Amino acid sequence: MESIPVIQNFLNYLNFEKRFSDHTAKCYGADLQQFGEFLAGRSSGVGQDERHEHDAHSNFYNGDSEHAHAATAVAVAAEPLTEQMLLKVDVNDIRGYLVELDEKHYCKSTVARKIATLRSFYKFLVKRAIVDSNPVTAIRTPKQDKKLPRFLEYDEVKRLLETPPIDSWLGARDRAILETIYSTGIRVSELVALNMDDVDFLSEVVHVRGKGKKERVTPIGSSALQSIQHYIEFRNRRAQNNENVDSKVLFINKHGKRLSTRSVRRKMDKYLKIAGLDPHISPHTLRHSFATHMINNGADLRSVQELLGHQSLSTTQIYTHLTTSRLKEVYDNSHPRDN
Repeated sequence: MESIPVIQNFLNYLNFEKRFSDHTAKCYGADLQQFGEFLAGRSSGVGQDERHEHDAHSNFYNGDSEHAHAATAVAVAAEPLTEQMLLKVDVNDIRGYLVELDEKHYCKSTVARKIATLRSFYKFLVKRAIVDSNPVTAIRTPKQDKKLPRFLEYDEVKRLLETPPIDSWLGARDRAILETIYSTGIRVSELVALNMDDVDFLSEVVHVRGKGKKERVTPIGSSALQSIQHYIEFRNRRAQNNENVDSKVLFINKHGKRLSTRSVRRKMDKYLKIAGLDPHISPHTLRHSFATHMINNGADLRSVQELLGHQSLSTTQIYTHLTTSRLKEVYDNSHPRDN
């Protein structure tokens, strides 16, 4: 299905007015395309069978201009029809879509995201006076199963951070990366986006470009700053002998270009194995560990929210559940009347 104009207008709104990331906007777009296909498939007009037939005809004739033009006409006709159906959706269409998602065994979190996408889309259409009402208003989001994030104990974090060797530029870089994530709690996507001038050694802060293109300044500890400084000495020597090194970027790969999030994950896997830690731990676990340890050591929830770059305090509150769970475990293991 080609991009439908009303969907594209909504995605432009997310990108340019709401300042969502390209990745987030693409996820919204994919959800809306799927919903459009559902509507087309259940309509009595150009449905899935006809579109499948169109694909078959296109492949079979492959060069027969008369049949190719006829098949193309079917496809072109489908797009305005789908847009019309999107604009005429009512609450029963939404409920029918949720039934289909349930039959396909989508998990609760995915269904919740798709409902949120539709709710935002129709809210946008109402705001633009394209439709009269939001058909998703009466739809309740399925209750999510509570899943507490994993975190490492401090001695495990220490073991991991001390694993990369500091006598080579790659080892120095990797230690600086792990130290920075744990010291600041930034996301991996925020880490790899750091530039040289984002680190203020004098003020001991880092300038972070976060989700939704929002920026924040977050403190960074002396241990992480020392690791970054040590890595930069290697990096600068490397840059002198390699004109391809991007002078702006902080964490570079062996080609001198910006490191990818996937590369950070691969490096993490490597050091987890060497340190003898759970191989299922991810770089995001270090972020969870940062937040959990901060709260355990007395940091207030609002401060941790700011440090993590959470838009809503409710997102940060999961760490209070995590620490409460830990306290309960300590209580059960320690109280004399329960042993």
